[in-house]
Amino acid sequence: MTLTRLPFRAGLLAGLIAASGIAGAQPAPQPPEPTAPVFPMTDAAPRPMGAPRAQAALPAPLPEARPGPMAAPLPEPRPVPVAGPLGIPPMAQASVSGTLARWLINPNGEADGLLLQDGTQISFPPHLSAELTAMVRPGERIDATGWRATEGAPIQAQQIGARGRMVVDQPPAPGAVPPAPRPMGALAAMNAGGRIVRVLATGRGDVNGVLLEDGTIVRFPPHVGRMISGLLQPGAALYAQGWGTRGPLGAALEATRLGASPQALQDVLSGSVDVPAPRPGPQPGPQRRPV
Repeated sequence: MTLTRLPFRAGLLAGLIAASGIAGAQPAPQPPEPTAPVFPMTDAAPRPMGAPRAQAALPAPLPEARPGPMAAPLPEPRPVPVAGPLGIPPMAQASVSGTLARWLINPNGEADGLLLQDGTQISFPPHLSAELTAMVRPGERIDATGWRATEGAPIQAQQIGARGRMVVDQPPAPGAVPPAPRPMGALAAMNAGGRIVRVLATGRGDVNGVLLEDGTIVRFPPHVGRMISGLLQPGAALYAQGWGTRGPLGAALEATRLGASPQALQDVLSGSVDVPAPRPGPQPGPQRRPV
């Protein structure tokens, strides 16, 4: 039994050895060779490769700047005063001293300005009338500080001093109770006429009245002053009708008609109309506008 199995084992062993020798003799697998890429076929012919673009030529260098002759320096601009709203000229601070010649009053009989003996006109608010007229009298010296538009124009006073006292135009404090209205007398119909001694103006130089040779003051709005500027010349005759008062400080009226003669009076409020002259005697004052 042993002898029979030996040849079978020897044959199996020889077959295994032969198979392993054949496997070892086979060459190792090689990597595949690279192949050309395959592009999809189209009906269009392949486009030839374009020539490379030439680089853009660089700009030629600028010629070297050479210093030329020196130019003359520009003149410095002149300072221009800055105008206010609507072209109103700016105001400059001003001070003046002199002898009080006379008071200038409004149609209500309140002083709202004065003239010095050298002809300087000074304006101030009418609510200072009582205090100023009680402090100083014509012929006495005063000192005033305020504002004016141009040299020689009337001064809008902020403070006026005399006899060691000073009256200052102070605005009301915030939240303060406004003062009670000043009592005003009724205006009466008035006529005035004569030669113009002085043309009056506001602090900004707008003509708003004249002083006649008899001391009567004729007032009118600035736009009327521009409308009749040809009549408003010192020495020229001027006649007026209107409403005003006569009192301790003088006579003044607000003109409703003006002209170079009594026969040439023109309505300055609503145009040229033919209005009969007021009858002599007291006349009722103008109606008040509804509030």
